[in-house]
Amino acid sequence: MRLIFMGTPAFAVPSLDKLAAAGFEIAAVVTQPDRPRGRGQRLLPSPVKEQALALGLTVLQPPKVREPAFIAQLKELAPDLILVVAFGQILPPALLDLPPLGCVNLHASLLPRLRGAAPIQWALLNGDALTGVTTMYMAPALDTGDIILQEEEAIRDDDTAGTLAARLAARGAELLLTTVRAIRAGQAPRRPQDEAEATYAPPLTRADEVLDWQEPALALARRVRALNPQPGAVTRVAGKAVKIWRARPVQEAAGEPGRVLAVKGGGGILVGSGAGALLVEEVQPAGRRAMPATAFASGYRVAEGDVWGR
Repeated sequence: MRLIFMGTPAFAVPSLDKLAAAGFEIAAVVTQPDRPRGRGQRLLPSPVKEQALALGLTVLQPPKVREPAFIAQLKELAPDLILVVAFGQILPPALLDLPPLGCVNLHASLLPRLRGAAPIQWALLNGDALTGVTTMYMAPALDTGDIILQEEEAIRDDDTAGTLAARLAARGAELLLTTVRAIRAGQAPRRPQDEAEATYAPPLTRADEVLDWQEPALALARRVRALNPQPGAVTRVAGKAVKIWRARPVQEAAGEPGRVLAVKGGGGILVGSGAGALLVEEVQPAGRRAMPATAFASGYRVAEGDVWGR
């Protein structure tokens, strides 16, 4: 079986590794073009490109996969199956129809729940106790294709988007390998999605990053976890933006939303919310490294009675 793998972020790397280790013929790896990143804004390759080159695989980086020249290039490669894991572009019908065995996507949710680009973040924002991974045959509409296989994954109370993504990437890689083997054997199941059960997980916006202290502390803590390790939940302290990386709700405390209720030595900074209070444990002022909240309180003279979010 001749494969083409399409993926971009670190989430897709375990899947590529699994397929390569299993001995499948990978005709090419398609990933997004190098992007400027970091303080120096240097052009850097995607994690999938780095791994593909380390594996000695051919890498393609089309700016737009719908360009006829790129579609013709893939046709020349004659793949039996195209596998897509967090690639970052929508495949046009001409690509979906190209391989005789179809295009298969690995999605980090239990479809039809949380269709879209940010299922891991929205699972945490929603306070879900359960998520999972799904393989499906790709269709023209976003994440609507027939389901092949699914596996559940429990969300832990201390999960961040980073820890949850790491587990789902590993579990998803195993599921994708099982899926490809089932397709090769002609034994892959196929089940249409129930449209009545569909929910959506759109990309997060800058507004989603801002903590609204009128919300309950439980919701604020979920937002902090959902935005860790990137881009980070943000509030304003003395008029300046500060990212909050770790925080937990304290239901027995209460106070005006955004008001600093206590600065606890070794524990953090307790801030009032719409219901309960949020114990802020780790923060990062603009232009500085992340630090314990109590160190921030000392260095930036945070005191009881201050109001955050203004």
